[in-house]
Amino acid sequence: MTGLEAYVLRFWESEFPSLHPTKNKGNQRVYTQADIAIVRRIKSLLYEEGLTISGARKKLSTLEDQPPGVRSSVAPWKGDIIERVKQELEALLCVLKQAGRSAAR
Repeated sequence: MTGLEAYVLRFWESEFPSLHPTKNKGNQRVYTQADIAIVRRIKSLLYEEGLTISGARKKLSTLEDQPPGVRSSVAPWKGDIIERVKQELEALLCVLKQAGRSAAR
């Protein structure tokens, strides 16, 4: 989706605190839409704007510190956090329901 190699994404995870995909039971990374938006923003900062890792990290943290009205127009991926939590809670609910059905048998 982003045209990047897996090792680049893993490196960026270590360099950018805002990029933290979840892992599934098989210990594979699961990227949400919010994570993909962050990756695309980092890629743009590094490859198109020519910033260094440090410069991109500072710019991302500056965007996160903006007031809510400004932040929503600059960093729309922040609004996806609620959706991400909702999806994770729904997935957990499905697991709990399946576990309940298995225990009832």
